[in-house]
Amino acid sequence: MSDLPLDTARAWLHSARRVVVLSGAGISTDSGIPDFRGPQGVWTRNPAAEKMSNLQHYLADPAVRRAAWQARLAHPALHAAPNAAHRALLQLERSGRLHALITQNIDELHQQAGHAPEKVIEVHGTLRRVVCWGCGRRLPLTDVLARVQAGEDDPPCAACGGILKTDTISFGQALVPEVLARAFQVAGEADVMLAVGSTLQVFPVAATVRVAKDAGARVVIVNDQETGMDRIADAVIRAPIGQCLPMLCAA
Repeated sequence: MSDLPLDTARAWLHSARRVVVLSGAGISTDSGIPDFRGPQGVWTRNPAAEKMSNLQHYLADPAVRRAAWQARLAHPALHAAPNAAHRALLQLERSGRLHALITQNIDELHQQAGHAPEKVIEVHGTLRRVVCWGCGRRLPLTDVLARVQAGEDDPPCAACGGILKTDTISFGQALVPEVLARAFQVAGEADVMLAVGSTLQVFPVAATVRVAKDAGARVVIVNDQETGMDRIADAVIRAPIGQCLPMLCAA
């Protein structure tokens, strides 16, 4: 981490009126939630786990669903707490400079940190809610996990008998158009786009960085590895997120 990008990026954030943040899995690793593609990522260590995130496999194969429910029982996000990086972004909101927070994460740690729910745009949904693939009913994840703990290995919807799935966007599943549209709208309104903890390789969400850049925003990327948007960034900071983000966002 060189001083010049950090000091310069901090000055940009302090003078900004509309900071838009895009957060990825890397912001939550200090909370004990592994990322997906990093050296110790979920899919790096266990490529077979990616099947549980594929909608076609999940709906067609009861064995995949059973494995997914067992994995949810032990999912680290259910017991995680916001870390210093989440709290740093909250300072941006309290200072009045945070326009919106687009997140690829499904852990709701931004909301737990204290962000106003209307500021957070969850493009990939949330782990903490379950949806029925048959009737569309939604309910808390904890209600269904209680049934799994009681012995149901693939609990069906109590209302219609349909397949239950966490209310997250899986591979092969379309993003919610209204949510995606709002993400692109706020990106185009930013004067600083701060991308944190994302490899910026998952589209169309990563394209919000390009939208912000094309609209005249400065782009600051904080990540410990290369990203797909480094070439268009005005500042790239390679440093532990939990250390540098509090310095960037401090009042």
